[in-house]
Order: sequence, then structure tokens, then C-alpha cells
Amino acid sequence: MKTLSPVQRDFESQKRRARLFIVFVALAMIPILVHAAAQRNAARKQAAAKSAAAATGTVTLPPALPPPQLTEEDLTAFFDGLVPLQIERDDIAGAVIAVVKDGKVIFAKGYGYSDLKDKKPVSAEDTLFRVGSISKLFTWTAVMQLVQQGKINLDEDVNRYLDFDVPEPFGKPITMRDLMTHTPGFEETIQDLIQLEGPNPNILTTRQFLVMHPPKEIFPPGTTGAYSNYGANLAGYIVQRVSGEAFDDYVERHIFAPLGMTHASFRQPLPANLAPLMSDGYQVASGGAKPFEIVNTPPAGALAVSAMDITHFMIAHLQDGTYNGASILSPDTVKLMHTRQYAPDPQVNGFCLGFYEDSRNGHRIIGHGGDTLYFHSDLKLILDADTGIFVSYNSAGRGDVEPRGPLFEKFMDRYFPYTPPAVKPIPSSESDVRAVSGAYIPSRRSQTNIFYLFSLLGEANVGPGKDASLDLGGAKGINGQPIEYVETAPMVWESRSDPQNKIVFKRGADGRHEIALEFPAEVLQQVPGYESKNFITFCIIFSLGIFALTLILWPVAALVRRHYGRKVEAGDRERRARAWARVVCALNLLFWCLFLGTIVYGSSHLSVLSHRANPWFRAIQIIGWLGAFGTLLAIWNFFVSIGTAGRWWLAKLHDTLILLACLVSLWLIWFAHMLHFSLNY
Repeated sequence: MKTLSPVQRDFESQKRRARLFIVFVALAMIPILVHAAAQRNAARKQAAAKSAAAATGTVTLPPALPPPQLTEEDLTAFFDGLVPLQIERDDIAGAVIAVVKDGKVIFAKGYGYSDLKDKKPVSAEDTLFRVGSISKLFTWTAVMQLVQQGKINLDEDVNRYLDFDVPEPFGKPITMRDLMTHTPGFEETIQDLIQLEGPNPNILTTRQFLVMHPPKEIFPPGTTGAYSNYGANLAGYIVQRVSGEAFDDYVERHIFAPLGMTHASFRQPLPANLAPLMSDGYQVASGGAKPFEIVNTPPAGALAVSAMDITHFMIAHLQDGTYNGASILSPDTVKLMHTRQYAPDPQVNGFCLGFYEDSRNGHRIIGHGGDTLYFHSDLKLILDADTGIFVSYNSAGRGDVEPRGPLFEKFMDRYFPYTPPAVKPIPSSESDVRAVSGAYIPSRRSQTNIFYLFSLLGEANVGPGKDASLDLGGAKGINGQPIEYVETAPMVWESRSDPQNKIVFKRGADGRHEIALEFPAEVLQQVPGYESKNFITFCIIFSLGIFALTLILWPVAALVRRHYGRKVEAGDRERRARAWARVVCALNLLFWCLFLGTIVYGSSHLSVLSHRANPWFRAIQIIGWLGAFGTLLAIWNFFVSIGTAGRWWLAKLHDTLILLACLVSLWLIWFAHMLHFSLNY
């Protein structure tokens, strides 16, 4: 076998990618060439018509060409020209897509591999994908079955159905309607959300999770969208309580069985007959397969299902609750479930009972997305076209833009073309940009627990963009470029490149601005300057910078003095004060590095954020408490320093900066609840 040099291997790799690219482009061009041929034929007919019209003195307008038809042949050419490119470009192992129309599956195909190591291809018929929060649609469907039977009241206090109490801090009970529209007012909770399967998995029951991790209510129920996995888990437990059946059993008997869904399960680990069909999950394809994910909120995200099986569910919701003669919901219940119940503003998408709106190209569309650590999925129902599409990727990939978004937009633009009205800025846009500029925090956030700092650092900075546009925290479009929002009506802004992407500013209950987005499960809320990401970041950098420089310069100064044969002229009291101040700097620096490092790592490895990490967090907090009490020593060092006659002014300035850094660090720790006794987050 010939051995290639690294340069040759790289060149050969480039050639292979080039050949793949040419093949994929050729496949993608097939429908385009067919369409172009149709256009040329139509043009010849139009020319003949014009000649006839000239002879008779009449003028006719050329007919508009119809869009490509939703056929298996055209869909195959379209997706074959797009998905393999996404997989190759973004380092994704595999994907699956299914399309239904008029009660039938018209396209279902897998791409890439479900097991990259063994080269096992993805099958639309039997390869299982974890669909994350799309699982909630099955939970909400189960809820609506019990509503239809009169066993659940959408507007009743949920405590009526529970064997533990959900508090009412705002004097208003949470209802099932609140849970289904993600408006119960809960703060975010992520502890124990996902763990990776191991030899001894510690899987919590639904009730255990709910009792162990009750989130605080930070908004009055029914007022503010704040996406909540805990709320969906609560609803699943209510299904279990009201029906008298375990949640897994209920869904299998009352949804999967009637719909003929034999390749679907909420059970974890998977049943023995389904486990071999499960696709591996990947961060990136080249990084190898990851362990099976255990979702500790099963009703909110544990479903594993094949693409063909989920088409049965889509068809049922598009066909008034019926699939292949079996009914899971009555037409009236389906209509109610698909009706808007809540929206952050009437001009943007809203929430139905479980589904959320994602309307586009003049069509009302409802659906749901879903994400685990490794799987990323979307389900859309185009109600007025009796069409549905499901897509799932088994890898996060390397792309800056998730591939499912562009795929759906291209699908809509091809089969449901639409020309939006031109964007026309209003004269007051520049002054309104200044009026709404500032820092905005998502309503879906941790606020009362130790992860509040993570929420603060995740704020969006809203400010002026190019050409009197608005920049929404660097938000980017599918082309990877910043979205330029242009004001088209008072406090209504549309993307210059995609007018269907709209945001609306309004005043919240506290008088500050809120941003209603096209995703209705959260709003962005303006915060005062001292809570802004920029100010918080400055405080962190200032404090840690002083702590680090102090510790670095301490031995450096000693070496310099030793080199020149000089000694520090200071009394014992001054020496002790200076030494203790530096110990405090070391404690504070260690605390911040450990805490921030854990947050950064945990944000991309949710499985480590479990109750089993509590001893680690508690150890970090002990260091934080020592540093906090050490602020008293920094105060002592400051007064000793300024009270020492003849002490160098730079040394006094340094001791002043140490005290300021300790005080700023102490304020941040207090404000962000980093030493909170409760480790429920």
C-alpha cells in the first residue's frame, strides 16, 4: 500500500471533498434545471400568445409559474442536494427527515450514519432518535385526552391534582393552561436535568425530581413566557396521578398503540427490543459516539422515536385527531389545542396548548423543537396546507448556525414561496434606537439560585447597528451575518433581510422595556445598568485582575529586592497585614476560578450538574466564605497602610485597590447568590 505524506493526504482529502461537492451540487441542480426548462417552455408559449394578441389587438399577462410540487421525486432531489452538504460541512454523523401531506407520508429518508464506527446507515423506518422537547407534544396530547374526558380542568389550580404543594407567592394559583403555555412563572432549573448512562445510573422518578428541585416563581402565573421543563414534568406527573397509570404506560396505551407507533418509547434505558435500534449521539461526528442520555424529566424530553413513527403522530394532529381510523383526540379538542392561548404581543407568534406558532410565508405553522446534549430536532405542522415536516440530527456539529433552521426555511421557500412586503423604515427609528438601547436578560433564567451569574452573563446588549438599524445582541441570520432590525412601525422592528423575523418593544410591569420575540416561550427584559452584562463583566475582570496581579507581583518584588540587596522596612504589624491581604487575594481568586470554571464546563456538559456535584459546589462555597470574611483583613490592611508614615504612595494605592477588589467581589458574590445555602439550581 502506498504511503502518502501529510501534504498529499490533505490534498487527496481536498479532492475527495471537491468531488463530493460537485456530486451534491449536481443533485441539487436537477430540480433547478427541470424548473428552468419549464420556464423556457412557458416563455415560448408566452411569446406565441403575445404574437396572437398583437394580431387581435388584445394584451394578456403571462401566467405565474407554479411552485415545485410536494412529490417524493422533488423532495428527494431537494433534500439530497442539501442534507449531505450539511452533514459534511458541520461534522454531523447522521440525520433523518419525514414529510406528510393530506394524511399520507410522501417522503421519509435517513442520511449519514446512526453508528459511524460500524457504518450503520440511518433508517427512517426503524432508527430511533432522541427528540428532546418534542416529547412535550405527547405529554400535552395526553393532558388533552384527560381534559376531553373531564378529568382535568385547564383553569383549575394544579395543586388539586398533586400530592405535594406548589406554592403561590403571588397569591394566584398555577393552572394547567399556564403549564401548557409556559407561563407558570418558574425560574430555570437545570440540576439533574440530564445524566449520561453508566454502569449504575441513578435515575430519579418523576415525583422525586419534582420534590427535589422545585423552582421559585419569579413571575405571576399567566403573565410572562418563561420556558419550563419543570412545568412539563409537572404536567406529566398530573397525567400519571389522574389516570392512575404510570406515565410510560399511559402514553404507550393511549397514544402509541392507537397510532401504531411500535418504534417509540419514553422508557430509560430503552426496552431490549428497541435498544439496538437507537442511534448514537455525537457532539461532532469526528469526536466519536457519546453515551445514552438519561433525561430526568421524561415527560419533558425523554422520547426516542423513529421518523416513520412520528409521522403517525403528525398525521393525527393534521387529521382532526385521527390516524388510520384510530382516534386519539376529538376534532373539537384538536382545534382547541391548536388555538392560540398566549402571546407576548399580538404582532408576534404565540403559544397554543403545548404547540407554539412558527408561522412563515403566509402560512400558519405550529410545532415544537427539541434538543438533548447531542440530538437536535424540529417538528412543524403547516395547518392550512395539511402538511408536516420532521427533521432530526444526531450531532450538534460545528456550524455557527444550526442546520435545521435553514433547512426548514429553504423547504418553505421552495414549496410555499412568498414575497414579503418591502421593509420601509419610519422617520423616528434613530431616536427609538437610542430609547430602547441597553442590556436585556431572558425571562427564562435562574434568578434566586447560585446560577444567577450565568443568567447575567447571558444578557443581550441592544444598541445601534448600521444605517439606523438595531443590533439585538449580535444575533445572526442563517448566513452567519448580524441581523439588522429596521423599525417599520412604532416600536416594531423587522429584519432587513427577512421581514418575517420581527421583534416588538413594549413596557413591562416594572416600566422598563421588554422585547417580544417570534419565539413566544420567552421575552427579553431590560435591566438597570448595575445588572448589565458589561458592568458585571467589568467588575469580575477588575477584581480578578487585582487579585492576580497582587499574587504575581508579590514574589516578583521579593526577587527584585533580593537582587538589589534591599529589605522591606516595615514593622511586624505592617508585615502581618500585608501577608494576610495577599492570602485573602489568593482565596478570592481561587473561589472565582473554580466557580466560573465549573459554570463554563457545566454549560456544555449538563450531565455534571447533578446533586452528586453538591459536595464540589459546597467546597467552592467554603473557599468563597473564607474570602468574604477575609474582606475584614483587607480593610485592616488598608488602614494600617495609610496610617504608616513614610510608606510609598504606590504601595498605599495598591492596598487601596486590594480593598476595592475585595469589596467589589463581595458585592458580586452577594448579588449573584453564589454563596446561597440552597444548592437547588
